[in-house]
Amino acid sequence: MKAARVVAVLGYSNGQEGELHAICAARLRRAEREARADDVVLLSGWARGKRGTSEAELMARSWRGHAARILLDRGARSTLGNVAGAAAAARSVTAREVVLVTSSWHGPRAAALLRAALRGSTSTVSLALTDEPPPPRARIREAACWLAVPLQRALAGSARPESRW
Repeated sequence: MKAARVVAVLGYSNGQEGELHAICAARLRRAEREARADDVVLLSGWARGKRGTSEAELMARSWRGHAARILLDRGARSTLGNVAGAAAAARSVTAREVVLVTSSWHGPRAAALLRAALRGSTSTVSLALTDEPPPPRARIREAACWLAVPLQRALAGSARPESRW
């Protein structure tokens, strides 16, 4: 399948069970506004805690937007995992653009890692961001995660995961 765009929605959870976290729901609503009928939409995120339902599955149940195809990445446990899945999806559908949907406070780091994961492809990266403020723990975690970006860029750029779709 050849697609003009992959719209990759990064999950978010605080480990609570059962429903989409408000931050994840905001990202999903943003993706619904962004997605076009011919896009491939990737919903990404794992099942935290004892819950058997992944963030990707919870988003799929709530999806009300357009898409030619919806892919679920139930195994992505981190931003690096999210972008590896997005890069694999982009390669598998020969996308010219990957629209990364996440929070404004998370977007710069996620985009840097996605660009590294797409190195060598012709896909470009654009951001579609939500504007909710980060929870205090997320703000601290995001600042700490920036310390690992140089290593993660190298890992993302060298990984060529097989297509999961």
